[in-house]
Amino acid sequence: MRITSKGQVTIPQDVRERAGLMPGTDVDFKVDSSGAVRIVKSRGKGWRSTRGAALVARLRGKGDFGLTTDEIVALMRGPAAEEVARKRK
Repeated sequence: MRITSKGQVTIPQDVRERAGLMPGTDVDFKVDSSGAVRIVKSRGKGWRSTRGAALVARLRGKGDFGLTTDEIVALMRGPAAEEVARKRK
């Protein structure tokens, strides 16, 4: 790994997944007495630093399609379900 001129490091995907680091997760850097650096999830933000909260934050605002619930369900079920529903009426 190499540090960029801006001081950035890319954390490999498999490491991010195993550590539960999602985009937007706050992290801290800890340096021990030997000089080794550890990256740890920040604990100072309360619920906002949890994996679920980070995922919710990423998805917030993505579900506004301007459709009613019935219209969304009909789209998900497809034409075959609509025909069955018509036959039941």
